[in-house]
Order: sequence, then C-alpha cells, then structure tokens
Amino acid sequence: MKELLTSMFWKFDLHSSSHIDTLLEREDVTLKELMDEEDVLQECKAQNRKLIEFLLKSECLEDLVSFIIEEPPQDMDEKIRYKYPNISCELLTSDVSQINDRLGEEESLLLKLYSFLLNESPLNPLLASFFSKVLSILISRKPEQIVDFLKRKHDFVDLIIKHIGTSAIMDLLLRLLTCIEPPQPRQEVLNWLNEEKIIQRLVEIVHPSQDEDRHSNASQSLCEIIRLSRDQMLQVQNSSEPDPLLASLEKQEIIEQLLSNIFHKEKNESAIVSAIQILLTLLETRRQTFEGHIEICPPGMSNSTYSVNKSVLEAIKARLSSFHELLLEPPKKSVMKTTWGVLDPPVGNTRLNVIRLISSLLQTNTSSVNQELIELNSIGVILDMFFKYTWNNFLHTQVEICIALILASPLENTENGTITDQDSSGDNLLLKHLFLKCQLIERILEAWEMNEKKQAEGGRRHGYMGHLTRIANCIVHSTDKGPNSTLVQQLIKELPEEVRERWETFCTSSLGETNKRNTVDLVTTCHIHSSSDDEIDFKETGFSQDSSLQQAFSDYQMQQMTSNFIDQFGFNDEKFADQDDIGNVSFDRVSDINFTLNTNESGNIALFEACCKERIQQFDDGGSDEEDIWEEKHIAFAPESQRRSSSGSTDSEESTDSEEEDGTKQDLFESHANTEDKMEVDLSEHWCRWHLCVKQVLIHVGLLPYLPGLEFLIASQSFLFSLFFCIT
Repeated sequence: MKELLTSMFWKFDLHSSSHIDTLLEREDVTLKELMDEEDVLQECKAQNRKLIEFLLKSECLEDLVSFIIEEPPQDMDEKIRYKYPNISCELLTSDVSQINDRLGEEESLLLKLYSFLLNESPLNPLLASFFSKVLSILISRKPEQIVDFLKRKHDFVDLIIKHIGTSAIMDLLLRLLTCIEPPQPRQEVLNWLNEEKIIQRLVEIVHPSQDEDRHSNASQSLCEIIRLSRDQMLQVQNSSEPDPLLASLEKQEIIEQLLSNIFHKEKNESAIVSAIQILLTLLETRRQTFEGHIEICPPGMSNSTYSVNKSVLEAIKARLSSFHELLLEPPKKSVMKTTWGVLDPPVGNTRLNVIRLISSLLQTNTSSVNQELIELNSIGVILDMFFKYTWNNFLHTQVEICIALILASPLENTENGTITDQDSSGDNLLLKHLFLKCQLIERILEAWEMNEKKQAEGGRRHGYMGHLTRIANCIVHSTDKGPNSTLVQQLIKELPEEVRERWETFCTSSLGETNKRNTVDLVTTCHIHSSSDDEIDFKETGFSQDSSLQQAFSDYQMQQMTSNFIDQFGFNDEKFADQDDIGNVSFDRVSDINFTLNTNESGNIALFEACCKERIQQFDDGGSDEEDIWEEKHIAFAPESQRRSSSGSTDSEESTDSEEEDGTKQDLFESHANTEDKMEVDLSEHWCRWHLCVKQVLIHVGLLPYLPGLEFLIASQSFLFSLFFCIT
C-alpha cells in the first residue's frame, strides 16, 4: 500500500516543488548547500526521490557519517559549530529504508561509524548522542546485520565499559536489550553479552576508585537490566531459556563482590549509593516464584505475589553490620548551615539510602534478617535520627514506612523459603523490639509534649509532627484492627502505668483533636452550621415565594454539602500521600466516616420526580404560546450573605466570637432586589440533557435520595463537576 501511494504521489506530481529540487538540478551542488536549506529534513522524510538518490551517493553518506563522529573545528562560531553534525544525524535517522539499508549493509560505512568508540575518554557528549542515535536505529531496523557486525568486533564490550561514563553510550548498551524484538535474536544478544561478562564488568565499576559518572551510569545500567529482564520474563512466561544477565547478577558471589567494593577501605558516598540502588532494584521483585527464590507476602497483601532471591538476601544479611556502621559514621560531609540552624553532620544521601534499604528488607519480612536488625538495634538508630533531624521529611517518610511495616507484618519468612504463622504466643520479636527496646510510645509522647511546649513559647512547630501524627494513628489502628492487634494491646498493657495513662489520655485528647482538625465533618440535613454556638434556623428566614430564591437557597445548601463531601473523600493532602511505600497498609479511613443524613428518602424521591415532570419541556414545543416558566429572573444577595456564600462553611472559633460580640444575626438571603448584586438564572434549550446527565451522576454517587429538589442544579453547574471529581 505504501509503495502504491508513493508511486501515485510521484506519478501525478502532487508534491509542491521546493528550492531543493532546483538545487539538485545543478551538477555541482554540494551536500552542505542542501543541508543549509531549511526544508531538507522534511523533504528527506517525505522521501523526495531526487534528494534520496543524492544522499545515497557513497561520498555523501561518508560525509554524513564524518560529520557525526569528527570534532568540528574549534575556531568555528559556537552557534553553528554543531549545525552540520546535528542535521547529519537527523538525516541518517529519518527512518528512510534506502538509507538504513545502505548503512547496515556497507561494511566501510559501519567501520567508519564504529571508529567513534576508538576515541579516548571522555567522549564529546553531543557527538556521542548523535552516534548512539544512528547506531540505535540501525539495531532496530537491521538487527541481524548490526549484531553480527558488533560480535565480530571483539573490543566492542571493552569500549562500552571504557566509555560507560558517557550517558549516550549507556543508552546504546540498553538499546541492544530493548530494540531487538524477536525472541531468538534477543536471546542470542543476551548470551553474547553474558559471555563477555558485562555484568561482572559493570559491578567492578561501582568502586571507590572510579568516577562518580561511571558509578551512576553503571548502577543505572544494572538496574535497567534487572527491570527489563523481569518485564520480559513476565511477558514470555513460557520461555525455554532464563535470562542469563539477571541470573548472573542475582548470584551471591556477584552481590558479595559489589558489597566488598563499596566497603573497601575508604567510604565513598557515590559508590555506596549506586550499590544500594542496585540492591533496592533486586529487592523490588514482582513476579512468580522461581527456583532459588522465596515467596514473601508484604503487609497489606493477601497473596504471596512477590519473590526474592535467597542468595541476594544472604549476601545483604552478611553485610548488615557494615550498613549499620554507615548509620553511625557516614562518609564525612562538611557542616551545613540552614535557615533554622547548623547540621553537623547533615543526614546525607548515604544514610537516607541505607534506611531505604532497611525498609525494603523489612518488606521481605525474613526471620534471619529481622533478627540481625534487632541485634544491631538499627531500628532504634533510625528512630533517633527521626527526632534529631527535625526538618528532613525525606528521612521522616522512610522511618514512618519502617514503623508501619513492622506494625503490619504478621508473618515471617523462614530460612527454608516457606512462610510460617506466628507461634502460639503471638510472638513477633521485631514488634516487641520496637515497643520495648526502642520505646516508641514513650518517644512519641515526649516529642509531642516538647512540641506543644515550644509552640506555647512562640516557637515553630516541629517539621516531623505530621509524620508523628500518622505514626501515632498507625499504632491506634494496629491496636484496634491490625493483624497484630492482640500483641500490640498486650505490649501497651505492659507499659509502666504512668506511661500507659499518658498514652490513653494522649489518644483521646491531643491526637483526637489533631485528627478532628485534619478532617471536615459531613453536613447533615438542611441546617447549615456556621459554628457549634451560632446556629441559623433557615426555616425562620424571610423567603419570598419566588422559585428562583428557593432555587438559590438549595444551590447554597448543596455547595456546602459538596465542599465537605469532597474534603471527606479524597482532597485531603494526607490522603493523597503515596501509600505504596508503606506496604499498602490500610487504615480504613472510608469505613470510619459517619453519614448522618436524616431525610425522608421516599418523599424526596417523589418530589424530585415531580419537579422533573413539571419543569422539563420537550424540544419540539419551542413555538408554544404558553408562558416560559424559566424566563430570566434576578436574585439579590445582601453583602453579608454574599460573604458567607463565597467563603463556605465557617466553623472557626474566630467567626463565632466575632458574631457573638456583634450580638446580631443577619439573614442569609434578603427578598428585596438589588440591581448591583444579582445572580442570573439562565437555562438553555438543552436543559433536558443537562438534567438527565445530572440525574445519572447523582444516582452513581448515591446522593439522589438526599436532594430536596432539582432547582439547585440550574444555578450551580460546578456541583456536577465536583461530583465528577469525587467519582474519578
């Protein structure tokens, strides 16, 4: 089909003539002259026949490749120095089949392109990106020819490792794994790279003696290899051959070599962080259990859908003491001055990543690893850091994740790779360690009291208070509904009487008040409460019989109801927090919402349907002489009522006090007209469709029985949009 359209295109001369065609009619036209034309790329992608034939000349292709791999003259203007290399790259990667064929089949052109890797490090990053882009499209379009060519170049992997500090070369390596789609050729590439020991070479780069760029790119390459291999295994579950690269990386001796590198003599933060990134990727496995793996069931999940390689856990467990030492003595960092004080030393990326590693290990919930963490008191150390570094929310988040995982972990994975229930006494050593040795309850109470005292003296609220609130709520939830509720209750009972009483008082007073401030109660029935002490009985207000006033009042009611409805169901910042990192721990927020909408459902439904029948007009009665009941009407608001309706529910103490001092209460709406402050009720001819749409939405969210009528929707289309937000 493509060839037919192309032939018709040229047969009927449907293309618009360009200056390039005029240039190509000259015998002495040069490649640079064509590249100076603004539309040369468009003409090439449109497969201008004359232009393609010109570019396919041997000398032109060689020049295009030369532009990509050779440094432009230093004395050229910087603005145009890389003009021709850039255009050459775009022409060669325009995905024209004739150009791809010539580049992939001519050995001389491939050798010329390949010679770029023979340059000394560091490579020019811009030229490297051009080179990588051209070779990548050739790998994608001509996989067999290009892979065969690279295999014959015995120094290819050596050169890739040599230049791995250049990001474009790292991308080229990953292209070899992603651009080849047929299973058999891809498997051959994997076997070839494994024979060249690409994994071992990349692991060797993560060493304190190497540069930071090489650390980062080698680590990222290994992480991508892990993810790509696992994704491929999920897609091709019946593959006869395992992924050799992933199998090599998961060997215990490889992990031990990686850890030996980073703990060799000096502490290098770049190498340590890069190695931890690899370990974190290995621990995030989400696939079926294979031989040599153990199933794990993270907190909050009912099925064991995770698996982790036992050799990886064994290698990490053997080095847990070294990681613990990093928490106590991280790589030296200079003193950091901040707006609130001096950090000596700062938390640092090393310790933050060590805590991330501990949280990943806690998610595997392996008995031997948990026991090692208890003996080292690693949880106690990170809890100390939580309270010491008041403003580091990255740290606070990770500590919160660790505590939530411990509280929600009812099972432990044993050494033989099976999952066993807790013993008859409900023993959970890590949970006991958290309450007894780490004194979690005492530290929460102490930090909370310290913060309240500081605020009472005019100081700032501690930066970890939001996370501390969530941790306290997590403990309360675990006591009531968690998988370890019996043990948590027992541990709290075993606390000293003075501490237990303080905790119970704290849960009912300070914590309860904080939770109340962080949530908004759902509006009930038809009464809108500005505060607990200042209630307005809307039945006593002086409404006229004008239906538009009733309509506006219903609109105001539903605006208030919708605002609180949205706040209750998901627009609270805390409820948008990423809960995946906390092991999918469920806090049953929605189940705790108390709906107290006391209305006559049958009566309201009947009223709703009656309004529909009365107000809906058919589309074909536009010429009726009957009076239009929806003719334009004006509604006037008193200034005070406008202020109230725009500000929503005002249940703050300030508003209550100010109104009590005034001693007067104004009606929310006034029946007299005000020409300056009015709201128009406009109804289009498509009101019927609007009504049906609204009705479906209300039925979907379950609010239809609670509505007194349909009028509020006419003036408040924003209500429907709010409901859509609730649904989605």
